[in-house]
Amino acid sequence: MDVRIEPEWKNILKDEFEKPYFKKLTDFVKNEYSRYTCLPPGKFIFNAFDQTPFSQVKVVILGQDPYPTPGHAHGLCFSVQDHVKPFPASLINIFKELETDLGIPMPETGNLTRWAKQGVFLLNVVLTVRAHHPKSHAGKGWEKFTTAAIKALSDRRENLVFMLWGGDAKKKISLIDSTKHLILTSGHPSPLSANKGYWFGNKHFSKANEFLQSKDLNPIQW
Repeated sequence: MDVRIEPEWKNILKDEFEKPYFKKLTDFVKNEYSRYTCLPPGKFIFNAFDQTPFSQVKVVILGQDPYPTPGHAHGLCFSVQDHVKPFPASLINIFKELETDLGIPMPETGNLTRWAKQGVFLLNVVLTVRAHHPKSHAGKGWEKFTTAAIKALSDRRENLVFMLWGGDAKKKISLIDSTKHLILTSGHPSPLSANKGYWFGNKHFSKANEFLQSKDLNPIQW
């Protein structure tokens, strides 16, 4: 199967593309996109991989699945396209924590491509969704594919920062070698979790930069 994805990642994940589950997943996604409005647009499905090559990853942030509102998702978890206002609630809470933690004011755009270009791998566990139907593409095979990506990063890289926000992301802890990488966990930035005190004050952005600098790596300009 010809999957259009950044060359480094294509080589790392080449075995996945040949497995039966991925063939079934491809057929499912093609059928969904042909019959319904699905997100993100097809050219952005592998955008997280395309923006942050394997060798350039410094920080991994895991999301669940794309925003189900048309015009929002573009393949980077928690990120929205430039024109989107107001920002989704989870993204607002991310920016609020960023301001409290590092004094960075709310930005004009919710597009996080600027993070991805610096090595922040913004990966959703499920890469596609039917518009207005959250988690509609869960359980179809994306989870196996993104698990392979996370495991490859853990096994083949070192000194990465993994930010696991919320229950679904924390389930991936067992894939990550904590002797080689920094694992940061907290509640999800969604209002349901954040307003209960499980998100604000986690200081993940400053902790990530402190770790990177301790390994003689450039910090992220959040």
